[in-house]
Amino acid sequence: MAISEFEIKRCEKELDRFIDEHRPPVHVRDELDLSYKIENQSVILFEIRANFRNPSEKLDIMIAKATYVKTQKVWKIYWQKSDLKWHIYEPVATVKRLEEFLQVVSENKYDCFF
Repeated sequence: MAISEFEIKRCEKELDRFIDEHRPPVHVRDELDLSYKIENQSVILFEIRANFRNPSEKLDIMIAKATYVKTQKVWKIYWQKSDLKWHIYEPVATVKRLEEFLQVVSENKYDCFF
């Protein structure tokens, strides 16, 4: 089940705040930037990087994902390993609020996200 329209607006507000706090300086953003997307019940944070083989081409490098499980009222936290698959972030597998997910990513205690 997808996140409701109201919840999407609330998520966008928190995500915009996170992006504003963590984006690289303006002069670097052509080479490296930070963004997010909301797909169904998931929020995905990703870097936008220039392809080292073709700098005019941009690549989206996934950083972190949180999926809302409505029946449990929790966000499950995932990180992407080198196998390019999403794995539960074991130190903190779930949180109650999106803001807590963003805090976990920001702290990056185990260097899994950035």
